[in-house]
Amino acid sequence: MIQKRSSPQLIDYLTLVALSLIWGTSYILIKRGLEVFTPAQVATLRLGISALALLPFAVVHLRKISWSQVPLLIVIGITGTGLPSFLFPFAQTELSSSLTGMLSSLTPLCTFIVAYFIFGSREGSNRQLAGVLVGLCGAILLAWAAPGVTGQTTRFLYTGFILMACFCYAISSNLVGAYFKETSALTITVTSFVLVGTPALIWALSAGAVLDVVLSTADGAGWWALGYVAFLAVFSTVLSSVVFFRMVQRTGAVFASTVSYIIPLVALSWGLLDGEALSYWQLPAVALVLVGVWLSKR
Repeated sequence: MIQKRSSPQLIDYLTLVALSLIWGTSYILIKRGLEVFTPAQVATLRLGISALALLPFAVVHLRKISWSQVPLLIVIGITGTGLPSFLFPFAQTELSSSLTGMLSSLTPLCTFIVAYFIFGSREGSNRQLAGVLVGLCGAILLAWAAPGVTGQTTRFLYTGFILMACFCYAISSNLVGAYFKETSALTITVTSFVLVGTPALIWALSAGAVLDVVLSTADGAGWWALGYVAFLAVFSTVLSSVVFFRMVQRTGAVFASTVSYIIPLVALSWGLLDGEALSYWQLPAVALVLVGVWLSKR
């Protein structure tokens, strides 16, 4: 039986740092994939390769779940990976990878909102509710101050895609914490990913015409893009999800979501190294978001 800890230990904080480094790199990998593939191709490849990587474990772990758990596992797969895999590439057609990574720090706020209003966790205080407002104000400023040729209306629209993805993550982590405390993290990952990723892989290889794109690009650009998405799928999706779900079981959904504290810094670093612009207003905007996250966790 998996025992939930009363308070996070050193190993939990080290895990947060490792996950932050892995997930903070995801946005530059998506950017590289979009240089060759469409957003839908990036998403379905990510989901399909994830399912393919976990397929050898499916026979064992599918036997560990009951039919009554399948609907919830499908929801966890859709919200935890399925929808975000589409939302982030579509957002990054108009937003920089660094901005996308910084906006993803809203996940803890969304986790608190979902836990409070949907899962009935009434442990929130006025300070935590104020933190949600501060964080959302920071996100608005972050999108408004973003440099680039894209208009503000477009930036706010595509920022909405990131917010939707954050709420998807919040729903997934709360479902794991509420209904699968006694289930192996690997079982959760294998079953939810295979259920969602298998149809995506079939589409990518048929109507998605992914192989045609890879073979038709010059100088091996298609193979490089495929490699970036494969790395994104195996490390940033599969392995990190196993670790994350396990951490949710050990420490709870809200603590586990604090991985988003460091993700913006990693994403920002990759963006600057890749030549992306940064405005002065974005730094205090990120600070507001992180202060809001801190207040919401008090």
